[in-house]
Amino acid sequence: MSVLSDPQQLLLFVGASAALVGLPGPNLVYICTRSIAQGTGAGMVSALGVETGTLIHALATAFGVAALVSTEPAALKAITLLGAAYLLYLGIRALAGAGSPGNSAQPVPRRLWSVYREGILVNVLNPKVMLFFLAFLPQWVSHDADGTRARTELLALAAITFTVALVMDLGYAATAGALARRLRGRALPGRGRARYLVALVYLGLAAAAMFS
Repeated sequence: MSVLSDPQQLLLFVGASAALVGLPGPNLVYICTRSIAQGTGAGMVSALGVETGTLIHALATAFGVAALVSTEPAALKAITLLGAAYLLYLGIRALAGAGSPGNSAQPVPRRLWSVYREGILVNVLNPKVMLFFLAFLPQWVSHDADGTRARTELLALAAITFTVALVMDLGYAATAGALARRLRGRALPGRGRARYLVALVYLGLAAAAMFS
């Protein structure tokens, strides 16, 4: 029987997805960082970008691209290095902004399209997300499903995972944004120091990606 037609199994799948999605990682750190640095709206847009990347990983899994890439160590390493390089770029850009004039503690304005695009790239260039989909989703597909049915079930399960992850990410963005507003109201360090903190987060993620 398919998980999709068994309420108990479906509930178990949703719970497992929520538990795994809730684990700290680059996606969660990126979303919270954007909410703190730019406001709740930007954090929510970054969540949409991150979960758009989730859909890309899901499609790659359903159509066999992820399995093909996972068998090539060089391809996995290349994706890892690209992701680390992108995070390094974001960190350097934040450092450059930290040295600019202005000491306002208000959120730093950024185009929301840029935030959305960054969210996609942070997720897509993280091979651990791809490996997660390869390891997790196929376990819930019916054992007797043929190619077309298996792909359909994979896409349906991916859509559920996407929905669960998006709801949780929007919650993280709202929470981080609310905390940032409260802290800004207490006259904490201004924009320059906030950008140094953002840069430190990105550089730390880049280092973790390169050496993990």
